[in-house]
Amino acid sequence: MALAADRCICVRKVEYSETSQILTLFGREHGLLRVIAKGAHRRTKAGHSKFDGGADLLDVGQAVFTFDPGRDLNTLTEWSLREGNLPLRKNLRGMYLGLYAAELVSMLIEEHDPYPELFVRFERSIADLGTDKREENFLAFQLDLLHQTGHLADLNVCVECGQVIIDNRSAWFSPRGGGSICQNCQAAVPDRLLRLAQQMLKLPRSNGSPLRLPRLTRHQTDPLNHLLAEQMAHTLGRPLRMQRYILK
Repeated sequence: MALAADRCICVRKVEYSETSQILTLFGREHGLLRVIAKGAHRRTKAGHSKFDGGADLLDVGQAVFTFDPGRDLNTLTEWSLREGNLPLRKNLRGMYLGLYAAELVSMLIEEHDPYPELFVRFERSIADLGTDKREENFLAFQLDLLHQTGHLADLNVCVECGQVIIDNRSAWFSPRGGGSICQNCQAAVPDRLLRLAQQMLKLPRSNGSPLRLPRLTRHQTDPLNHLLAEQMAHTLGRPLRMQRYILK
């Protein structure tokens, strides 16, 4: 079977045995793929391992794997760690946000459907989550992910009546509706959250990434994170595992 190589981020892992792992990787050119790393934790007497001792969540590495889109589980043959994001692992809030972002990626992106621009955004965001810019970077990535995967409705059109919303001050956001609600249909939440989401999506960009993000605090981002989490729970039929950690 032909081998493929890609730069990947580990978004999910299951310890399959004492020595092996089943990983969900988000590849820059291959999208999501599930692989089994046989002997991931096994080392030679000299201490060598073709998997660098196994992959951890949010690790960035160069992967070599068998690639057959028709198979549910391909085989990882090599894994070389490129970035372990150590500063992030020393910050509990940043880790929670990173793991929630990884869960969103694993749930919203179809297998073998590449999003190279979104991959670059995710890799940069993971690094930024270990800094004091974590709140605005997570919110910006979350909005971009929902937008590019088609899970963020048009915020300029009422999802109830289809009316174009001209004045944002008279509009609200509905988690169950998955978008904006005009004043004539239903008032769900304060309009400032809708305006914040629209402003973040309209920021000037370079290579898909916002050139400059506004500094935001949890007081500003938590209400919108909560609404988007409600929307995802309604869309998927259940809340995401990490949801309760980022909203507490």
